[in-house]
Amino acid sequence: MFPDLNHISRSKARLQCAAASLLLLLGSGCATKNYVKSQTTPLVQKTNELDDQTASNNRNLQNANDRATQGIAQAQQTADSATQNAQQANQAAGAAKVAAQEAVNRSDSLASVVANLDNYKQVADTSVTFGTNKDVLTRADKEQLDQFAAQLASSKSYILEVTGGTDSVGSASYNYDLSQRRAQAVVQYIASKYNVPAHKFYLIGIGKDQEVAPNTTAAGRAKNRRVEIQMLSNMPPSASPSTSTVSQAQPPAQ
Repeated sequence: MFPDLNHISRSKARLQCAAASLLLLLGSGCATKNYVKSQTTPLVQKTNELDDQTASNNRNLQNANDRATQGIAQAQQTADSATQNAQQANQAAGAAKVAAQEAVNRSDSLASVVANLDNYKQVADTSVTFGTNKDVLTRADKEQLDQFAAQLASSKSYILEVTGGTDSVGSASYNYDLSQRRAQAVVQYIASKYNVPAHKFYLIGIGKDQEVAPNTTAAGRAKNRRVEIQMLSNMPPSASPSTSTVSQAQPPAQ
């Protein structure tokens, strides 16, 4: 805390008045010069000390004000930087979301975006299964997908319909989301490893709506926790290298 400047000013004024009174006594002959000197010297010294203290306090106040101003400026700069970073993050997130939406189509809109869909025939298919509440591909899953994807490089005019499913455990909304994530994991693996264009994929998560085995047994639930991949082509049989349905062997239930 700094000393009260008003108090210092009042003390200084009283001392100055006292000094002036002594000087008047000197002029009227009521005191000797030595007496006046002995009385005024401490007053002058005290006045000088008060002046020095006032100057010091002013400097301290100015320094404190400068530091506060600098701190406010730095805080504002930090806040501006944080705001800018947040805006950039939001923009990046928005771009990523748009890219993800554009990366694959939805299988349930297949008929509306693929011309002459009736001319597309299934030429190959496979499926992979997942553990309970899992959406990550295992090594066995990847090997299964590798066998299926080996034929894509030599195939023409095809699309891939990717359907994710779940068992009956859990709510409908949870299983829709889980099945979607499972299908997305398959799409990402095939697209990145085999450089398959995004427009080739049509993806949907059907949750627990369509079971392929009874959910009353552990083996049946394991089969329902799957992603099915169908390769559809509109090439005539004589022109397509994949002229028959190739169903990959199902992996053991997990």
